[in-house]
Amino acid sequence: MMERGLEPDFSAKALQELAAIQKPAAASDGVRDQRDLLWASIDNDDSRDLDQLTVAEALENGCVRILVAIADVDALVHKGSAIDGHAAHNTTSVYTPAIIFPMLPVELSTNLTSLNENQDRMAIVTDMVFAADGSLVSSDRYRAQVRNRAKLAYRSVGTWLAGEGTPPPPISKVPGLDANLRLQDRVAQKLAEVRKQKGALSLETLEPTAVFEGDAVAQLEPKWKNRATQLIEDFMIATNEVTATYLAGKGLPSIRRVVKEPERWDRIVTLASDLGERLPDKPDALALETFLAHRRQADPEKFTDLSLAVVKLIGRGEYALDLPGGEPPGHFALAVKDYTHSTAPNRRFPDLITQRLLKAALAAAPLPYTVTELRDLAKCCTDREDDATKVERRMRKSAAALLLSGRIGESFDAIVTGASDKGTWVRLFQPPTEGRLERGSQGLDVGDKLRVKLIHTDVERGFIDFARD
Repeated sequence: MMERGLEPDFSAKALQELAAIQKPAAASDGVRDQRDLLWASIDNDDSRDLDQLTVAEALENGCVRILVAIADVDALVHKGSAIDGHAAHNTTSVYTPAIIFPMLPVELSTNLTSLNENQDRMAIVTDMVFAADGSLVSSDRYRAQVRNRAKLAYRSVGTWLAGEGTPPPPISKVPGLDANLRLQDRVAQKLAEVRKQKGALSLETLEPTAVFEGDAVAQLEPKWKNRATQLIEDFMIATNEVTATYLAGKGLPSIRRVVKEPERWDRIVTLASDLGERLPDKPDALALETFLAHRRQADPEKFTDLSLAVVKLIGRGEYALDLPGGEPPGHFALAVKDYTHSTAPNRRFPDLITQRLLKAALAAAPLPYTVTELRDLAKCCTDREDDATKVERRMRKSAAALLLSGRIGESFDAIVTGASDKGTWVRLFQPPTEGRLERGSQGLDVGDKLRVKLIHTDVERGFIDFARD
């Protein structure tokens, strides 16, 4: 982290400020009391920094009201404070296999600003009404006091929603929560369908997690999307769209999350052609999604490999300043024009910035940032995200190198994930880990499949080197 300019520890001043924060933010005048609703959180099994809660309400004519509560982090983390300074410097929590470096002190992010189970917390609520066809009928946003009725996990909820298991115990303990979650799931499925019709890409990539036994890495366990992850994903996307649109409607600047049209679209066209399919010469999200949906159905076992290649060729996202009256930069992969990050203020600084802009708009107060500050912050957040990603990738590689260190000389099936003047990288199918192709890279490009031999590992530096077999 220090090599990348990130700060692993909080300053003495930040810790001094933290010691003075003894309790969660209290409700004030004008804040709605929504603690009686069936709010619940769904996150990773080991997540403790809970940023969002969701709840649904059936209305007339097939409409459904979806409410998303986002932790009001700004209520305790004030702009210009030392704690805020640390968050503004790192701009994100850094997740490594062995330890998490939180953007905010854990006393806040996993307690006082986290939407913890059976605790009263302040939140910013996005209140949306969707028609039966998945279209947005209306939306509102306001401050409210909420209470998490059940802390749920993606894996167990996803299994249950798919009809492959019984309701997790926390659901059974809250009367009416099971029916409410099924209603949420039905709406989320419809929202996903609508997004795909517009060209949102249904990509599916592996996110292997190192499983330790003592100090040894026992295996790399992939994380798969399921009905529960999709439910949260679709509601967060809707919240981010509504938030961006709201700020634009108020004539305010905002920091948008942008994914530009793929610079290497020609290679995506070639990948499709190699599979006997055709894509247009110019980037077209709907055409790409149609191709992806067909390949998922035709060859589901290899779809993650195709998804990985497409993700690499599309390129990474970035943050950009959007000014009133300008043309929104858009998000190619989600097929939306108006999109910001607002749903994870405990973990991402752009979301905290957006929260402050939103609260200023709600209160008709002066903006907390100037346009120049927002422009600089957008660039900083993009750069720091890249730094954090490289730290996380390096540590994942160190864990993978530790797992593979006793398998020098063995051969594996692999796919090319990166090819440039800087080198060629491949990912093994099993175990799902990435390394550099040191020999035999001539003529290879992203998406090509090959056989490689492991020739070297360096755990400390996170190096895994292969030669073409």
